[in-house]
Amino acid sequence: MSTVQVDTPGGSYPIHIAAGRLDLLAQSLPADATAIALVSNPTVAAHYGQRALAALKSTGKRVVHIELPDGEAHKNWQTLNLIFDDLLQNRLDRKAVLVALGGGVIGDMGGFAASCYMRGIRFVQVPTTLLAQVDSSVGGKTGINHPLGKNMVGAFYQPVAVEIDTDVLATLPAREISAGLAEVIKYGLIIDADFFVWCEQNVAALRALDPQAITYAIQRSCELKAYVVSQDERESGLRAILNFGHTFGHAIEAGLGYGEWLHGEAVGCGMVQAAELSALALGLSPASVERVRALVQAIGCPIQPPGMAVERWLELMQVDKKTEGGQLRFVLLPEIGQARFVAADPEALRSVLEKSAVARV
Repeated sequence: MSTVQVDTPGGSYPIHIAAGRLDLLAQSLPADATAIALVSNPTVAAHYGQRALAALKSTGKRVVHIELPDGEAHKNWQTLNLIFDDLLQNRLDRKAVLVALGGGVIGDMGGFAASCYMRGIRFVQVPTTLLAQVDSSVGGKTGINHPLGKNMVGAFYQPVAVEIDTDVLATLPAREISAGLAEVIKYGLIIDADFFVWCEQNVAALRALDPQAITYAIQRSCELKAYVVSQDERESGLRAILNFGHTFGHAIEAGLGYGEWLHGEAVGCGMVQAAELSALALGLSPASVERVRALVQAIGCPIQPPGMAVERWLELMQVDKKTEGGQLRFVLLPEIGQARFVAADPEALRSVLEKSAVARV
């Protein structure tokens, strides 16, 4: 087993990475837990619900299973309230522990519910998608979507543990693996050029879920995110670099309707657009832009953004959390392995957006 430690002002906790961790969930629970709420969805529960329940019930604690509808389209107030309904109906108290078993949607909503219920109960992240394992389960970002913007309502709230079982990836569709790999290569692009090269060299093994390759990719991604989060828990500075490609990606998701593209697919395509903007704004070399485009394509993510009018792109981007005083700000690359958080040059941005303004959504 590999362990990565996350240390933030909001809490310190371990990330355990190994095959079979799902059967050992009891080890991650605080000893004084009075009850356990397992939050999942029907898709995840069909594969792993009984194993997770068995592991949690081995503690001798009362376990409540809460199933939410599946998909990004349900990451909203109405679905969040279903968690509160069950927690209250089952009279879980402040020493109860919430366990979020699922992908990024379940993790974000479960963590947000834990941050709010009785003004905060403890929770454990058990991510079951590659994207959630390398990104959304680590760092304490929780929240829901609003019709006008992705993840615009939420809280920074750290889990007490993250349990990553690499075996669960075997049941994921290839599309989900590709989406997760977009977040993996992002870490190389923003902070670790050697890791980006490693991803280029091992892309076939990663897509095939080679145990050694995928375990290293998860561990290195978690190490890099833990480093960034420990420096800047609440995204007041350095942590913003983790949003490379996300301003474009979130606009894609909102413009198409949440759920049409997977989050990682939108981020992958957004990283290509961000690389193109980096070339115009910061002088990223054409060869580096092509490396980004080639690797995003190699992992199986789209590299051609959906056709939207430039003004529609700009309208969607204005809702981005990185916008300050109405001015769009982007994470851009002067070179691979380095990232800067800068205000957008309007002409350069329009030049990039005009490439995708072929058709209107």
